Amino acid sequence: MAKQQHEKIGLAEKLGYGVGDLASGLYLNFFGVFLFYYFVELGGVAPAAIVLMLLISKLIDAVTDPMMGAIADRTRTRWGRYRPYLLFGAIPFGATGVLVFALPDLAPGPALAWAYVTYGLAMLAYTAVNVPYSGLLGVISPSASERASVTAFRMVFSSLAGIMLGVLGTTLVRELGGGDEARGILLTMVCIAVLGALCIYASFATTKERIPPAPVNGTVWGDVRVLVRTGPWLAVAAAAILAVLAIASRAASAKFWFKYVAGDDGTPVFLFLDRLGLFLTTLALGQITGVILGNQLQKRFEKRDLIIAAGLLKLTAIMLFYLMPLDAVWPQTLVQYFVGIGFGVLMVCAFSMFTDIAEYVDWKSGLQMTGLVVSASIFAVKVGVGLGSAMPGFAMGLTGFDVTDGLGQSPAALWGVEAAFALIPAAALVPAAIAMLFYRLDRKTIAQLEEELSARRAPTG
Repeated sequence: MAKQQHEKIGLAEKLGYGVGDLASGLYLNFFGVFLFYYFVELGGVAPAAIVLMLLISKLIDAVTDPMMGAIADRTRTRWGRYRPYLLFGAIPFGATGVLVFALPDLAPGPALAWAYVTYGLAMLAYTAVNVPYSGLLGVISPSASERASVTAFRMVFSSLAGIMLGVLGTTLVRELGGGDEARGILLTMVCIAVLGALCIYASFATTKERIPPAPVNGTVWGDVRVLVRTGPWLAVAAAAILAVLAIASRAASAKFWFKYVAGDDGTPVFLFLDRLGLFLTTLALGQITGVILGNQLQKRFEKRDLIIAAGLLKLTAIMLFYLMPLDAVWPQTLVQYFVGIGFGVLMVCAFSMFTDIAEYVDWKSGLQMTGLVVSASIFAVKVGVGLGSAMPGFAMGLTGFDVTDGLGQSPAALWGVEAAFALIPAAALVPAAIAMLFYRLDRKTIAQLEEELSARRAPTG
């Protein structure tokens, strides 16, 4: 059989699709760095209460994410299945994010209620945009290599979000707040919301769905049963949860680590960047390097092997950072760059695998459930973010951290911060690598199913 030729995706469309993840990246990175700190340090809410809120939000996501994927799979409009949610969801996406950080002057109890309501709305709005956005990647081309290329653009913009937050985040909070940290966080989130909405509209305007929908869909629960019995998806989902948990735990505890463990007072150490800003910027620069490197390496090596190697690189770099003197700014910056490289390779391979798995399910079962497969995969990433963001609360709560003690924290409390910042992230990467040993979709299998699906989808007569 002659090899099927697929339409090449132009640079403008790759950029247009990729810029949509700048919105999601800014959103989640900002939440990851500032949400826990905002409500605990500035709002006076107990760390354990915020941990519980984050865990409950993930239980809700367990229902809403697959549901959104199934709804998008069954949507039929003149804009396609997935793109209309970008058109109509951009404004709620930005507005609900701003509400989270618009906390009035409330006692800790009402402040916690505010967190529950506004964060819940923000995550629902995020789901309504990000799940269809991710599903769009699965139908943007029937070619695995084209989808992998588009994925790389997406991951580059995701990394750029980290750089923007690292370079501008703490600076904007400081400058816009004018001495009022809570006001600075709110106004910075307003900037992110406006930019994010524009990015989502750009993705809608520049992309195209190229895989036609199936004439008939199966039942939602039938599709879910097929998915949870799909070994490759289970392997990648488990690895994604643990690998993202590692990064999210470090991000959520970083502000506490630099303030209470390293004794940093926020003074710029490089240009206008303080140590936290340098830490976040270096991670994102490494992530971009990893995305570019991973996109090239997956053309020659199996994605599974690359993810395992990337996880081991992250683990090694995190532990080296932990063992260094607290004031070793530039050696720490160097190893943090390698943490970012490992994370970038891992994410570009994992997101490429998610769409490969959607095609594998279609090939094996005849069920076209791209939105559900990708939404369940996004849920796995969000579980990693949620659990990772909760880890500082667990560790600091168990070791007696108390905001009212100020800088005079006990050695046990400081160890809790260090556990969330380094030890828990490093430990999570070991089972992540083990999970990937059970992934069996190699490049030869993907090429075979791609050819057979192309023949199946070709118009007859």
